[in-house]
Amino acid sequence: MDNPLLEIRFEIPFDQIRTEHVRPAITELLGGARRDIDKIAVTAGTLTYANTLIAMERATERLDYAMTIVRHLEAVETSPELRAEFNAMQPEVSEFYSSIPLNEELWTSLKAFSGTAEAKELSGARRRFLVKTLDSFRRHGAELDLAGKKRLAEIAVELTNITTKFGENTLDATNAWELILNDEAQLAGLPPSAVAAARASAAQKGVEGFRFTLQAPSYLPLMTYLDDRGVREQAYRAFQSRASSGPFNNRDAVKRILELRREKAELLGYKNFADLVLEDRMAHTGERAIEFLTDLEQKSAPWFQKENERMEEFVGHEIEAWDSGYYAEKLRQALYDFDEEALRPYFPADRVVAGMFEIVERLYGIRVSERTDLPVWHPDVKVYRVCDADGTALGIFYADWFPRETKRGGAWMDAFITGEPIPHSGTICGNMTRPIGDQPALLTHREVETIFHEFGHLLHHTLSRVEVRSLAGTNVAWDFVELPSQIMENWCWERDALDLFARHWQTGDPIPEELYQKMVRARTFRGANGQMRQLGFSFCDLLLHVEYTPEKYGDVVEYAKGILQRFSSSRLPEGHASICAFTHLFSSPVGYGAGYYSYKWAEVLEADAFTRFRNEGVFSAAVGAEFRERILSQGDSKDPAELYRDFMGRDPDPNALLVRTGLVADTVSR
Repeated sequence: MDNPLLEIRFEIPFDQIRTEHVRPAITELLGGARRDIDKIAVTAGTLTYANTLIAMERATERLDYAMTIVRHLEAVETSPELRAEFNAMQPEVSEFYSSIPLNEELWTSLKAFSGTAEAKELSGARRRFLVKTLDSFRRHGAELDLAGKKRLAEIAVELTNITTKFGENTLDATNAWELILNDEAQLAGLPPSAVAAARASAAQKGVEGFRFTLQAPSYLPLMTYLDDRGVREQAYRAFQSRASSGPFNNRDAVKRILELRREKAELLGYKNFADLVLEDRMAHTGERAIEFLTDLEQKSAPWFQKENERMEEFVGHEIEAWDSGYYAEKLRQALYDFDEEALRPYFPADRVVAGMFEIVERLYGIRVSERTDLPVWHPDVKVYRVCDADGTALGIFYADWFPRETKRGGAWMDAFITGEPIPHSGTICGNMTRPIGDQPALLTHREVETIFHEFGHLLHHTLSRVEVRSLAGTNVAWDFVELPSQIMENWCWERDALDLFARHWQTGDPIPEELYQKMVRARTFRGANGQMRQLGFSFCDLLLHVEYTPEKYGDVVEYAKGILQRFSSSRLPEGHASICAFTHLFSSPVGYGAGYYSYKWAEVLEADAFTRFRNEGVFSAAVGAEFRERILSQGDSKDPAELYRDFMGRDPDPNALLVRTGLVADTVSR
């Protein structure tokens, strides 16, 4: 049987990959990778950069590729059969990767090479590769005794299994809930776009009426606009209790994941899991990350209180959790005469994407064009080619923007192939508002920001020019990786940039100036609430990984709810268990575990970095060239703090974020 997963192919044959290919391919590739690692471990003769470090990268390259493709397909086009095959191979693959730094002979060879004359003369990315490899081996147990190494390997396998199941349960629990409304009068308040989408969803399922789900394009309009408070409450409770009971219950999984992470950290000599995973990141320790969050909380808290007082005055009664989004929208309309739905006709998805490509062409001198000759995993998917101004091929990427029941929620970017240094291949995925009938997909402004955000990650990958694969692209510290993505969102607010793509889908007219000014004025509306919400998630994550034990703090779901309550503008109701569906933290062995603060950390960086574009021109090719050269192309070839100083000429100014979010005295008024 020809197996398309056995060889790395730049133009991935998605039309040929079948479920039955998974187990044979992974089994064969695992065997080959083991043999190649063993060869390095017993290298005879002179140890060199090529036969140690580079050979180690090459040893897992085909396995890395195959697992990435299978993991991706399980995320975007899952089936019971594919899930079963993926889960069958996961433990063995996890055990293999965990065994690499625990290989005594390999560790001996690496240490021996590090003492050679060639190693001492390494510079730049090669020197960093050696240092980071040695540090990583130590952090992953290379210096443990045999019993410690055995236990660490067992933890790795169990974490892989349980975090995979966590993600599956979350997807299944999300898909298991639906709400069918037959009386159109119950839809009062919903914008026409949401009504049409609910009608189309019901028709797709062969039922009468209007169908709502817990997928973001369906759930968020319900919570923001629907007048029927009872329905809002029903949807809210379902969303915030996903995967917390019944057949998809993640409660025990959360507890066990935290136990395993805590044991792993202690086994490796760290105070807690946060210190383990942050040692190689910009914050370095859990304590430093908490100090960073605490500073932002203290600066945000007074404005948070004022915003909530203003809301209470406006509403005139206590606000429940399922009321917050609804009344916030009413207050925003009252204060700014601004309805975000008024923007939707100006954001047809294809035009948004085309405008985004024009923006990066101006900034970075690249060309993005569609390819229609490559196989894809679903008809929704489009493929694009990226070239430099001189025609040099930089890579391709796949874009998959619309929700399906076979696809996990959220939005993300992933790398398929990392060139050395080029070309690259990757994907960007999301769950945006679908087209309805003959009408194009009309996006919310937040969905536009999400597309720009994920494309920022994709640029970080595609514009990388690092010779070492494991240091290239988005393989950077997680509190730095969001800088290229979050900075892209700024162009969704600039008038000159919006005029490139924000055009009415029927008339072609740009956003009227009056509507644009309303949008800008409303940008910082409840900015402290938005800030505190993210800080709540970040504190919850860090405290779970720094101080939580069931013996001291009891039930983990209630503990997490207590932290989130501090940052919520309304009382969280009984049954609130959002942590049970917090896939960022618990759907992979590490993921954003102890690292959710990275979003805020990187937001400080990008808010400050964007001031260069604001001051020198939002389409400045000169600033764009510097950002490309000093940030986007560098991957992890230098310390991220050094990269930032290379671009800005100084350390970041944290006040830039406070200014942009309106958390300064002259921009918050009662």
